[in-house]
Amino acid sequence: MGKKAQRSFTRCGEHANVWQALAQWYQTHLGQKVEAREKELLHEVLSNLFGYHLLQMGCIEQLEFLANSRVSRRIVMDVCDSARDATTGCFQGRPHAMPVCTDSLDVVVLPHILEFSEQPHEVLREVERTVVPEGHVVVLGFNPLSIWTLWRWLLGWRGMVPWCGHFIGTTRMKDWLSLLGFEVIETRYYFFRPPFQHETILGKLRFLERVGQRLWPILGGGYVMLARKHVSTLTPIRPRWKSSRKLATPGLVEPMSQQRRNNMEK
Repeated sequence: MGKKAQRSFTRCGEHANVWQALAQWYQTHLGQKVEAREKELLHEVLSNLFGYHLLQMGCIEQLEFLANSRVSRRIVMDVCDSARDATTGCFQGRPHAMPVCTDSLDVVVLPHILEFSEQPHEVLREVERTVVPEGHVVVLGFNPLSIWTLWRWLLGWRGMVPWCGHFIGTTRMKDWLSLLGFEVIETRYYFFRPPFQHETILGKLRFLERVGQRLWPILGGGYVMLARKHVSTLTPIRPRWKSSRKLATPGLVEPMSQQRRNNMEK
């Protein structure tokens, strides 16, 4: 684990409190706008992914992110260490040590897990372990190259959730996924408005979503990245077996070798 990631996590506070604070942030005017856009993008992405088992890591919105998925079974792993009713469809687990069998998941969704994790590399390794060959991972992340970062530094929000998280850029995220054998298929940026909490101002700046998507797409406040687990296929080389075992079926005449046939002709 890098020192920078460790400092960012320490600045956010204790593990359980981070996720509770993030859930509360999603209840603000800004958080609701961000959530709505994230749901739209996830619906578009997940509707094209198929399989038997889909896991969402994190309990921010539970199953609502997965409503449009075509995967047969959709479950959520709660990382908050909080007591939840079993009827919610959640089970508890640690992102860096998932209680899930190897090669058992077709799709894994990571909604802002990595920027608030103590061990983001280990989380991705667990994703690689549990996803089947040709399976997919969907990453939701806050973009460190957006205008949000400027607000975070100028207004002193670095000690508050979600601004205290270790925002991971798309270039670094692609490198991490590539090292684990994932091929990034698509990256889409979203929310180009400044992080204002005033609902009226956010409404008046809605036109920036259209303009930003066309003129400066890489400066969106967040991004959705879709990657597929690539499995290289190797052509096996047949060994030259030297075995004295005869393959002739008992009771049948053994085929005559070419050398014996030449000797008989002489």
